Amino acid sequence: MMRLEAILLQKLRTTRWGRRYLALGLVMLGLLGGLTACGDEETPTPTTAPTVPPTVLLTATPTPAPTTPPPTVVSLLPTPVAASPLAQPGGVSPLAQPAGSAIPRYGYEVVNVYPHDPAAFTQGLLFDEGQLYESTGLYGASSVRRVDLATGQVLSMTTIPAEYFGEGISIVNDRLYQLTWQEQTGFIYNKTTFAPEGRFRYATEGWGMTFDGKQLIMSDGTARLYFWDPATLTTTQTIDVYDDQGPVVRLNELEYIEGEIFANIWQSDLIARIDPTTGAVTGWIDLTGLLPAADRTPATDVLNGIAYLPEGERLFVTGKNWPKLFEIRLTP
Repeated sequence: MMRLEAILLQKLRTTRWGRRYLALGLVMLGLLGGLTACGDEETPTPTTAPTVPPTVLLTATPTPAPTTPPPTVVSLLPTPVAASPLAQPGGVSPLAQPAGSAIPRYGYEVVNVYPHDPAAFTQGLLFDEGQLYESTGLYGASSVRRVDLATGQVLSMTTIPAEYFGEGISIVNDRLYQLTWQEQTGFIYNKTTFAPEGRFRYATEGWGMTFDGKQLIMSDGTARLYFWDPATLTTTQTIDVYDDQGPVVRLNELEYIEGEIFANIWQSDLIARIDPTTGAVTGWIDLTGLLPAADRTPATDVLNGIAYLPEGERLFVTGKNWPKLFEIRLTP
């Protein structure tokens, strides 16, 4: 039987008609195999990705701020000045001047000691027509006061609203000006009665203030001093304060003395003597040890407050919550 199949297969391969039938048979076998394979393949069950709800960002509807009547403003906003690289907190601190510094350094000797209210967080100090004026800070305790030098007694006083932190003061003619720290608001009083005469606004923090006879000079805790026209309280010029080591920051309470600006350096026992035309520090006054250790309490804060009496060229200094006010004389 197998020999007969072989003979037939040989005939199919060697004849023309046989080759045709053989090819046709192979095609038919292929079609049948394909149909069989298709029938045997398992049709996959389509998968559906789980439905994930989209993330929804909820935006809270802002609550409108309460409407507050604007304060009485008696002057224009001082012209903002672009920040100076010298006016940044990264400036050079003068707390440790190198021994090789060419800037003169002064010591002191105590001439007189006067009582001072230990509850007064002193922010500004000045004499006007022989009378001593002082401003104090802290929220809820800020004030402007007239003080008897000999006794330390408060002769008259006015306070500001508790949401303001009082800072430096200055007097021009019959008006007393007071800064506040971060509230960008200043107060104006009658210097005799302390009756309020208005408010003003400015674009920086308020620290110290003095008057050179023509312009108000204001510090904001940086190395920059602002000069204001006292009639409009607009900025007329600025200077950046520096010594031979670089910018001097943390300028605080100010006093104009015989053509120079004296400035407390916050958190130090130093006072800088500044040329008001260039900003150069012309001298350092070191008051280390001025308040004896026996007079210090946990409430005692830093040196702050400079006042000058042209009559007799008398210089006075004190500090925040200090129990004493000192009249000093500078020594080389």
